Amino acid sequence: MPTPQEILAELKKIKYPGFSRDIVSFGMVKDIEIAHAGITVILTAPSAKPEVVDAIAAEIEKAIAAMAGAVAVKIEIEQAPPPKQMAGAGQKRPIPGVRHIVAVASGKGGVGKSTVAVNLALAMSKLGWRIGLMDADVYGPSVAMMVGAQGQVAVTKDRRIVPLERYGIRYVSMALFINDETPVIWRGPMVTKLESEFLFNVEWGELDCLVIDLPPGTGDAQLTITQRVALDGGVIVTTPQEIALLDVRRGVAMFDEVKVPVLGVIENMSYHLCGKCGSRHEIFAHGGGARLAVSLGVPFLGEVPITRELREGGDSANPLVAAHPDHPVSDAFRSVAANVIAHLSSHGDDPHTHPH
Repeated sequence: MPTPQEILAELKKIKYPGFSRDIVSFGMVKDIEIAHAGITVILTAPSAKPEVVDAIAAEIEKAIAAMAGAVAVKIEIEQAPPPKQMAGAGQKRPIPGVRHIVAVASGKGGVGKSTVAVNLALAMSKLGWRIGLMDADVYGPSVAMMVGAQGQVAVTKDRRIVPLERYGIRYVSMALFINDETPVIWRGPMVTKLESEFLFNVEWGELDCLVIDLPPGTGDAQLTITQRVALDGGVIVTTPQEIALLDVRRGVAMFDEVKVPVLGVIENMSYHLCGKCGSRHEIFAHGGGARLAVSLGVPFLGEVPITRELREGGDSANPLVAAHPDHPVSDAFRSVAANVIAHLSSHGDDPHTHPH
């Protein structure tokens, strides 16, 4: 009979469907029990689709059969625990039907935060999660332009907003409610009311994760959102330049202030990837994001190169991850998405988690 360690070593060879990472590093294998009656593998898969879990279970049975012959193999799926009541939960509201809520922030504008938010959401969707995307930037909404704003926004009988759906994700953006020529000149209270509508008056349905694209910076608008909704974590987008890295500290401080864990830092425009020859050029002092993440004690989620196709995809409402899933930059986003999913899944008993 093989040992649990030997079995675990074999399970590390099983890839999570649709990705290069294995099921062990994804945090799916909770325990391995060996007894006279056979071998039991206990999986934790709070957000994976049933067909994904079935495919993984079949691979596990096949792998153990190759090791241990005719020994009985049992796969147990551990269900997500019920949500715990959080102290002060009245202040931060969950969104019914939404398992995880993640905010994408940046210390300042110009770091490609919305591009990262859109492609990250699409990459998480490609990994099997049901994803919603909310553009919380009232003054410069760009998510709708990147994803494509065809169609009129519908409203239910009880005046709830129905999100648009494209590339398999649901999304809302202020751009869906104004035309391109209309500047948004609103006072603070009106902005706050609209953001509250987007958070709590949208028919998101059942989602594994809602990705919120915050406005750039770390001011009142950002704090309002992070204080009102029960976020599972924040993701901070930066570029390699020193000035941008200083802004990461502000982002971390903002999330700390509202007691929201920082899931990690993404370094955008990390290096230039030539579309024609595939060669890599270090335009900036590449690697600053990783060094800063280490110094701040937060995870480094990955680096995304700058490439013409990424910008063109955003400009033409045909995001790169959706249009060219085999592109090296799409791989980079899938890697980042897998890291985000792994962080969220490893905190399955977090009080912000809402099972279906």
